[in-house]
Formats: sequence, C-alpha cells, structure tokens
Amino acid sequence: MMIYRQKNYNMKLIRFRENGNEKPGIILSENKKIDISNFGQDYDEVFFNTSGLTVLEKWIEHYGGKLRELPDDIELASPIVKPGKIICIGLNFSDHAKEGGMEVPAEPVIFMKATSSIVGPNDDVLIPRGSTKTDWEVELAVVIGSKASYVIEKDSMNHVAGFMLHNDYSERAFQLERGGQWVKGKSCDTFAPLGPFLATKDEIKNYDQLDMWLKVNGEIKQNSNTANMIFKIPFIISYVSQFMSLHPGDIISTGTPAGVGLGMTPQQFLKNGDVVELGIDGLGSSRQHIKVK
Repeated sequence: MMIYRQKNYNMKLIRFRENGNEKPGIILSENKKIDISNFGQDYDEVFFNTSGLTVLEKWIEHYGGKLRELPDDIELASPIVKPGKIICIGLNFSDHAKEGGMEVPAEPVIFMKATSSIVGPNDDVLIPRGSTKTDWEVELAVVIGSKASYVIEKDSMNHVAGFMLHNDYSERAFQLERGGQWVKGKSCDTFAPLGPFLATKDEIKNYDQLDMWLKVNGEIKQNSNTANMIFKIPFIISYVSQFMSLHPGDIISTGTPAGVGLGMTPQQFLKNGDVVELGIDGLGSSRQHIKVK
C-alpha cells in the first residue's frame, strides 16, 4: 500500500489484467504501477469527454488514501478502451514512401484501422489466415482529449490528451494486391498493439523530436525520429478535422519511417516464432511474439 498526497508523480495511464478483468491504473514516480480501479471510471470516450484527466488528478491528490501497488510484471492491456476510431496517416516519412516505390504525398494520406485490431503492448500478434506478407511499422499514436472539428493548426494541440506507442502491423498482400482500400491489410485481429502506457501531453513536450526504433529477432530494422515526419502533428490534427469530427479517445497514428519488410531487398516478412520489439523516447517499449492464427 502507498499514500500520495502531493503531485510528485507522472501522469501515465495504464490498464492491466487481473482475475480475468481489465482495470485502469497509473504509473507514479519511480515507475511504480498503481491500481486506481476504485476511481470508478475506465479510460474510454466518456472519461476523456468529461475532463477525466483533470478529475483523476484531483482524485489522486484528494484521496490521499492507500493505493495498491501492482507487481512490476503485471500483464498490461491497451491503455485506452473502445476508442471510436483509429485514423492512420500513410507515407508520412519520405524515406518510407521511397522504399515502397510511392510518391511523397502532397497532402496527408488518411486511412482507417479497425478498433477490433487493438491488443495490449506485449500480446501475441497472430498472422492471419492466408497471409504471406505480414509486416511491422513503429508509429507514434496521438490520443484526442476533446472534440475537434474544423480546428485551426495553432489550436490543434489543445485537443490532445496524450501519446502512445503503436505497432501498425500490416498484411501487404491484403493491403496492396487485393484491390480496394488499405483497410483490409491493416485491420486484422491483433494488428494494433498499443502502449505500454498513455503519456499525457504535459509528459511529452518534445513530441516532434522523439527517437523511434524497431527490432525483429534482435536486429534493428527501423531507426528514425519524429522530426522526420513530412506532416507534423498539429497540422495532421487540423487536417483530419476538416473531414471528420475527432472525438475524445480517438487515435491518430502518425506514420512510420523506412525499414519495413516491404521495402527491403529481398523483401522480409514476419513468420511464426519471430519476436518484434519497438519503442519511442518517453513512451516506453513493447514486445510481441508472432504466431500463426
């Protein structure tokens, strides 16, 4: 049991699995994981839509009671639950566009990823039936904190709750060789590991200068920085909001750098037994074992 009466903690949101249930928690100072299920709300659209971050902060300071510390190896779930939508930005690094043989876009390329693809940061990733080209993509995910519609760029960050690590798994044959839009290759079950935590906006002030990396079986495949994005996060939020309302809890995944399997010579894709590790400065790291569905 621990007692916190002052704001000497980081605001990093986690969700964890215990006795068959998923529950909300936070990471406090010294990376201690704390159960806050007595708070009475989970990290969903209602939480963000009702100023949940502010209410939670006040609850922690006012509660001042005994908060249960979780084991360091507690199994983590996705940091947020049931977001309304996942919006992805394609080809947002010029080196990634080049390796895929595609033109650098004049405007952001927008596509959707099914929310049913969301899993925890260290859950197994399942190669879908009929897959021959399952690929990896380390990405910075932005979580919307308040409704954004026709937002101007200078106000965009006022609508952000925080940031997460995302591996935008992609089945390239489904995505590029089966006709139609990219969504088929992006939305397979387990294709959106999120976390380990959601870092609130005040925790990540240099979101446009974060190192990002990904390894497959211990070998570095992607190594870049968010500074290399073609379209920056404030512009992306403003741009997307011109076409659809962004609601609290919605996720925007901001693109991946070069180093995906599709762009290699010869091409490399994931197989049963592979291990993928990835991370972004300030947002932790995750690890997925690849298995056949």
